[in-house]
Amino acid sequence: MDDEISALRSVAHPVRLRILSMLTAQPMSAAEVARELDLTHANASYHLRVLHDAGELVVESEEKIRGGTAKRYRYVVGGNPERPAGPPDVEDLIAWQVATNAEVVRRLAQRVAGPTSSSDIETWVTPEVWQRAVDSIREAMILLHEEARPPRTEGTIHVSASSQAFVMDDPS
Repeated sequence: MDDEISALRSVAHPVRLRILSMLTAQPMSAAEVARELDLTHANASYHLRVLHDAGELVVESEEKIRGGTAKRYRYVVGGNPERPAGPPDVEDLIAWQVATNAEVVRRLAQRVAGPTSSSDIETWVTPEVWQRAVDSIREAMILLHEEARPPRTEGTIHVSASSQAFVMDDPS
């Protein structure tokens, strides 16, 4: 891998995963991210810069504040169209999954009663069934991303959803 951090590895950090989740609903500045996640402004700025440099965030707008410029970053769901897409490296996928698992554990500790869904399966199905399942998962995740609202918006509930679905190698 080159000296540049890959896009997938850039998000393989619990704080960065939380930032991406928040920036799905609305663009935010480093100061806003710092307040919401109880970080220092410098720490929030650092994580935003890493995500931006990896192509995970775009600058939505800039505004003058007290003699400086505050950038408002937005997460591009489905990837930044300006970043060339290529197949992810398996090591990058594993690093991302380890970080995601740790984040899911953190979120589970904050869980409250309400509708839930959890499932795990390793099985064999026809390609047609697999495609239907993947399409359904993708549709559910797109719905949640598109309908995401800013933190603590009146009438909303704080939810968590994660998914992984992939075809496995079948060593014979």
